Amino acid sequence: MISAGSHVSTRGGYLKAAEYTVSLGGSAFQYFPKNPRTLEPKSFDRRDAERCAVWCKERGVRSIAHGPYPVNPASEGDTAHRMALCTLNDLQIAETCGSIGVVVHFGTFKGKDPLQGYRNIIQWINNVTALWQGNALILLENQAGDHGPMGTTPEELVQIRSLANDPERIGFCLDTCHLFASGEWKPGKWESFAERAGELGFWNGLRAIHLNDSRYPSGSRKDRHAAIGQGWIGEEGFKELLATPELRELPFVLETPADGDGTHRGQIRLIRQLAGEEEG
Repeated sequence: MISAGSHVSTRGGYLKAAEYTVSLGGSAFQYFPKNPRTLEPKSFDRRDAERCAVWCKERGVRSIAHGPYPVNPASEGDTAHRMALCTLNDLQIAETCGSIGVVVHFGTFKGKDPLQGYRNIIQWINNVTALWQGNALILLENQAGDHGPMGTTPEELVQIRSLANDPERIGFCLDTCHLFASGEWKPGKWESFAERAGELGFWNGLRAIHLNDSRYPSGSRKDRHAAIGQGWIGEEGFKELLATPELRELPFVLETPADGDGTHRGQIRLIRQLAGEEEG
């Protein structure tokens, strides 16, 4: 059975977040290790995080953490240093919770030389991994293109990983809405993208998937998520994606609007149906 779930709140603690996921029929979840609007490190309840790790391991529940939105790996100077320490703190929390890693957006750069932006990302990653000895990974996420073309292609993610000092500490998180909105995934052309990703070695680094439909057409470069089957990707698009052998063992996490009952229970069930695991 595929591992699927949604982004959940940690207001009641990390273990409660995991328990809530399972109550919805899920077996995977995403959470914010700390306030997603701040770069300040957080002192966390280590015992709660450790209980979460044990509980999830016993039940085969997988999780990923999502770093704060202000983190921009393409930044420079003191700001980049603060962001590196922020992500290091996120990795410590994720590690203690037993999570795969911390999702970090690829980054944006407004300078005149785009190559400098890529150099900054590599340097930022190296700065983080030089201080990190745990198993939790930096999970680079592809972007929709709403802030520029940087980070929209699998080629960029693979290249950045290959040029880093410790590529084994870096994985990828593929956002389906971002992939579609950027125009990298064209309607009816999933198999073409999957073949290209395989040839690049992208699948080898992929560790998690943000399963989101798109409110806007392919190539719109608008990062707006829709509930599964209610956007431009649609049920047929997700059927194609979920049939990809390289993805079947990965956790699928929803970042979509909730269903009418305020949860993602129905969408989790729909994912399993589209994957051919449950009757419609």
